[in-house]
Amino acid sequence: MKRLFSSVTDRTKSSIIRELLKLINRQGVISFAGGLPAPDTFPVALIQSIIADLLKTNAVTALQYGPTSGLEEFRHELCLMLRAREGLDISADNIIVTASSQQGLDLISRSFIDKGDRIVMELPSYIGAIQVFHSYGADMIGIKSDGEGIDTGHLEKVLARYGKRTKLMYVVPDFQNPSGLTMSVERRSRLVALAEKYGMLIVEDSPYRQLRFEGTAPEMIHRIAGSDNVISLFTFSKTLAPGFRLGYIVASKKITGAMTIIKQSMDLCTSPFNQLIAMEFIRRGYYDAHIDLIINKYRNKRDVMLESLEKFMPRTEGLYWTRPEGGLFLWVVLPEYIDADRMFYQAIEKNVAYVIGSAFHCNNKGRNTFRMNFSYSSEDEIQEGIKRLAQVVRSNIR
Repeated sequence: MKRLFSSVTDRTKSSIIRELLKLINRQGVISFAGGLPAPDTFPVALIQSIIADLLKTNAVTALQYGPTSGLEEFRHELCLMLRAREGLDISADNIIVTASSQQGLDLISRSFIDKGDRIVMELPSYIGAIQVFHSYGADMIGIKSDGEGIDTGHLEKVLARYGKRTKLMYVVPDFQNPSGLTMSVERRSRLVALAEKYGMLIVEDSPYRQLRFEGTAPEMIHRIAGSDNVISLFTFSKTLAPGFRLGYIVASKKITGAMTIIKQSMDLCTSPFNQLIAMEFIRRGYYDAHIDLIINKYRNKRDVMLESLEKFMPRTEGLYWTRPEGGLFLWVVLPEYIDADRMFYQAIEKNVAYVIGSAFHCNNKGRNTFRMNFSYSSEDEIQEGIKRLAQVVRSNIR
C-alpha cells in the first residue's frame, strides 16, 4: 500500500501539537498548549441575529456556490477595513478569501514551492508553516531572532552565501507565534531591502496584529514594500471565531490571479455563508467593539501570567520569558541543560501543559524552550498552572 501514496503524503508529518493534545485533554490538566481563543469571547448572540437576517434576505447567495476568490462585496469590505486600519491602498482583485490563513499557507506553497526550493524563516517560527513547507519539500533555513524580531544581520550573511537561490522568506512580524515578540520597524525595512536585492518573496503572516494591548504598531511590511513582492495573510480565527475557518490573502493582482486558478482545484470556493456573516459583522460596526473586548480580556490574562511567572518561577541563570505587547503567546527559555521535551511529561504528571519549543524550530533545536498560551485559561487557572509548572522547573534545576 505504501507505494501508492504520493511523496507529499510521505513528507507531511503530524503536528506535534495535535499529538500532545491527546495527552493534554484529560480531566484536571491546565493547558497552556493550544492557541485557542477564549470561548466566552465568541459573539454568539450577534452571530445568531446576523444569520437570521441573512436567511431572510440573502439566503440564495449564502447557501450557493461562490467565486473562487471570494464574494466581491466581502472583498470590497475587507479593502475598506485594511485601508482604514493599515493604510493599504488595495482593491478587491488584490484579495483571495481562504478557509483560514492555514489554507493560505498551503496555497502559497502550491503556487511557489518546488521540492528542494530554499526558504528562510525565523527561529523559532510557526509550526503550521513549518509543517506545510516541509510537505512541499522546501529546504528551510532558520534565522536567529532577538527582541526586535528576525536578526537581519544573520539573514544577510545567509543570503550572501545562497544568493538568488533563496525563493522566499516567511515571517510573523506581530506578536509572533510562538515568541510573542514584535519585529521593529527598522528590521522590517531591512527585510524589504534584502528581499528586493535578492529577488525574494516575503510572506507576512498576520493573525494577531489587531490584538495589540499597548505600544505603537510598526507599519505592516506590506505597506513598507508594496504588493509586488509581499504576500500578507490574515484570519478571523483569533478575532471572531476559529470555527468560521475564514481568512484572506493580500497580494499583487498577478499573484492573486495565479493563486485563484490553483485554488479552484483545491475547494472551488470558500464558504459564502461564512463570508456574509463576517461581512455583516464588520458592516454593522460590531467588529471594532469586539476586538476592544478581546484586547481587554487578553491583556488582563497576559498580566496575570507574567505576574505569576515572576512570583513562582525560580531565579536561576538562563531562565527567562518574553513580555509580549499583544497576541496570545509568550515564550520561555530554560537553562540549556534542561530538556523541555522531556520535562513536558513531568509537567503532565503535575496536570499542567505547554508546547515544546523544538516543534517551532525547522532545524530541530530549541529543546530548552517552550510556548505558553494565555488567552484560553481563566485567570485562576493561569495562576495555579504557573505554580505547578514552577515546581516542575525547580525540580530540574541543578
